[in-house]
Amino acid sequence: MSTHRIPFLASAFALSAGVVWSFGAVTARKADQTDAFQYLIWRSIGIIIVIEVIARLKRRPPVTPVAFRSGRMMMLANLMLLLASIAFVYALKTTTAANAAFLASMTPLIAVVGSRIFLGERMSRITIVALGFALAGLVITVWGDLEAGNMTGNISAVMSSVGFAGYTVCLRTDPHRDWSPVMPGYAVMMIGICTVVTLGGGHTLVPPAADIGYALVHGGLFIVVGTLLYNVAARQVPAVAMVVFAQTETIFVPVWAVLFLSETPRATTLIGGGVIFAAVIGKAIVDSTAAHAHEPHAVAAAPG
Repeated sequence: MSTHRIPFLASAFALSAGVVWSFGAVTARKADQTDAFQYLIWRSIGIIIVIEVIARLKRRPPVTPVAFRSGRMMMLANLMLLLASIAFVYALKTTTAANAAFLASMTPLIAVVGSRIFLGERMSRITIVALGFALAGLVITVWGDLEAGNMTGNISAVMSSVGFAGYTVCLRTDPHRDWSPVMPGYAVMMIGICTVVTLGGGHTLVPPAADIGYALVHGGLFIVVGTLLYNVAARQVPAVAMVVFAQTETIFVPVWAVLFLSETPRATTLIGGGVIFAAVIGKAIVDSTAAHAHEPHAVAAAPG
């Protein structure tokens, strides 16, 4: 029974992670009285508070120190997630939500290179087709919408995909390891960097209360829940497939932008998003169907 259910649930967790993360675009844009670095400080505080409260409720020791005493790969994961987060929030603050989301969707393409080099993971034909569709959707989006945003923000969005692809490859080096300490680990690093930048720019560390609230919700709810779902999925799903599934974030950010931010994406943005959505959902359906098809063989081959 569990032979086919585990891959299906893992795929669902990866898809859900992207949806949960996508709500962060709304809170980041709503916090319009703070810059990216002020926002990231308070978002990081939200992450640390929630992770440590969860650990306390489970009667476990503090989680944050584990991120800095668990070896080089854990530290690399901290740095990759740090890059992804700074770059993406900066992109949200300096370009349109749709631009930030769709340009960051280059993650699967970068993960292909990383997983081949560092993990030796082979790509199935389905994965290659899905990546091809995702790239086509990206090209359509960029062709029609790139000039709508700030070039620095656009470059930042692409850099966020580099960081997230690197983080995903780190997870796949040891799928059964508990990677949850990475969240408070990179959050501590984020607070340090953003505090220096904020004070160096002559800005306050305490922005308006409403913006602090948005940032705390983003970190403590959307980041924590989405990343926990993603980490669980990474135990069963290869790196490239993981980042393809997580592109649901790319799909829903423009939807929330229309519903909550009064931003209207161009037609090419919607078309490109539709193509990427088809790639993501199509791969999820094919993979789960393939798992069902292989179940009878696995059961028949099992001893006695």
